[in-house]
Amino acid sequence: MYKKIIVAVEIGALADGEMSLRKAATLLDTGGGIILLNVVEEIPTYVAVDLPVDIVEGAAIDAREKLQALIVTTGIPAMVEISHGRPATGILASADAHAADLIILASHVPDFSNYFIGATADRVVRHAKCSVLVDRRKKG
Repeated sequence: MYKKIIVAVEIGALADGEMSLRKAATLLDTGGGIILLNVVEEIPTYVAVDLPVDIVEGAAIDAREKLQALIVTTGIPAMVEISHGRPATGILASADAHAADLIILASHVPDFSNYFIGATADRVVRHAKCSVLVDRRKKG
């Protein structure tokens, strides 16, 4: 069992996040904690010029609200954390900062494109200092 679990949630895939949160609750030691994490990707400057100034801030607020609603829906106590940057980097930094002993993240079954660009889950597995549970989901 685990004392500190990071559950990385993609806001566009909340159903997967809910399943990962429920799985985390079954793996948590008594007295342990779950951190629901969403990493809001920064927008490149050349793209941001044409977008509203507060779009990233709005995405962070939306993510926090949706993760808090997920806690209410499931009844599973967790701390909500929102970070900014690249998803894999944010997940790994959060795991280090909280001394997590498990990271759970959902990932679609890889296809041909993953061999060229790699998936967030691939990067997390390769670089994590703790155990990683990749909860596979079918695309579409």
